[in-house]
Amino acid sequence: MSSFFDSEWAEHLRVAQATKAQLGPSFAQTVYFCVGALKSGGKLLFFGNGGSAADAQHLATELTVRYRKDRPAIAAIALTTDSSALTAAGNDLGFEHIFARQIEALGRVGDVAIGISTSGRSPNVLRAFEVARAIGIRTIAFTGGTGGDTARLADLALVVPSDVTARIQEMHIALGQMLCAAIEIELGLVSP
Repeated sequence: MSSFFDSEWAEHLRVAQATKAQLGPSFAQTVYFCVGALKSGGKLLFFGNGGSAADAQHLATELTVRYRKDRPAIAAIALTTDSSALTAAGNDLGFEHIFARQIEALGRVGDVAIGISTSGRSPNVLRAFEVARAIGIRTIAFTGGTGGDTARLADLALVVPSDVTARIQEMHIALGQMLCAAIEIELGLVSP
């Protein structure tokens, strides 16, 4: 077990270092897109499947409630939380439409759609990006490996340099937490 523990940490640290080395400019652009949308009265729409759905909920909550300290609420929604909308869209339209339909209903020009897909191949994330772009909503992908079609379809992609789902998810939540902190700072709601 000691060997397993050490190898997991070694792999985590290797991916963390590679992520830090490669994603600085993309992260800064992500902050710029999000802060611009929020300052203009827009909102952030987070979505993904499985663990990425949990990350979407986690990050939207950090913004709407608080991250580091009490401050005014920040407009963010996780499209993964309305079980009625998810099951109705899945049943009536097909699973690939569960996020797209919500973006069609709730998204407006000036919002930012943030899709989280470790593989970059989730059909429902891809469809949501297609609808968002048709409406005029900027899209940001949190993904990994080659980035898949999600990275190519997004306006901006944070592609974690790993093919291991666990490492990609670890970096996604780290980047997401940093995004929440940076948004608070850039909106002038907390000091650095």
